[in-house]
Amino acid sequence: MRLRLRTLAPAALVVLAALPLAACGNSWDRLGDIGKSPKLSSIDDPTAKPGYKAVSMPMPAPTPPAYAPASLWSQGSRAFFKDQRAHRIGDILTVQVVITDKAKIANDTARGRSETESTSVGGLPGAAIDGLIKKTGATSSNLINNTTKTSAEGTGSVDRSEQLQTNVAALVTQGLPNGNMVIEGRQEVRVNFEVRELIVAGVVRPEDIGSDNTIESTKIAEARISYGGRGQITDVQQSRYGTQFLDVIMPF
Repeated sequence: MRLRLRTLAPAALVVLAALPLAACGNSWDRLGDIGKSPKLSSIDDPTAKPGYKAVSMPMPAPTPPAYAPASLWSQGSRAFFKDQRAHRIGDILTVQVVITDKAKIANDTARGRSETESTSVGGLPGAAIDGLIKKTGATSSNLINNTTKTSAEGTGSVDRSEQLQTNVAALVTQGLPNGNMVIEGRQEVRVNFEVRELIVAGVVRPEDIGSDNTIESTKIAEARISYGGRGQITDVQQSRYGTQFLDVIMPF
């Protein structure tokens, strides 16, 4: 046993020493940014980023095109003149992000149960048996006495209120066979030593795009909206990597 502990001790020290390095990740890179403003992300093609995946959605059966002879109206047009709204890959439209979520839930549960059992036996034969019963502290009229009482109470409540309202320009990254479009928009704003980042992605219908080339976030299917930041203030608001690691592995 001692030999095994001696063998495991160096390995455990190596693991403990490597944990901070693995947890910090980009901490070494951040050392070079001390005293500097956080860098903004470069403007790249969203489809060329690592981890990008094309969206695959259920599509209706294709319908054969119908042509009207001697007609000035093109099939699929939403206006007589050229439509300026986004409809092709690379076009830009404005997403009006409006999130107003409120949830209030309250639950109160109470439960109780009480049971009493008593067993008596009269006229037990023999003095020896009667003496044995008396040694246990029981009597023939109260041979078995069992009392059970349980109670449980539970109270839970949820009171949440979130509100976000802003605009972000999004890029059409993919066109689906049924005419819907996949969009993705990213906006970064740096104020002093803090960067605020807004990401919007999802699937939109051309019919939901307004005449001013805008669309509400509530009309985006499979919407993915992220609003956060990075910088000195965000670092202070987060726990250190060691604390986060202990919060995960500690059972109590």
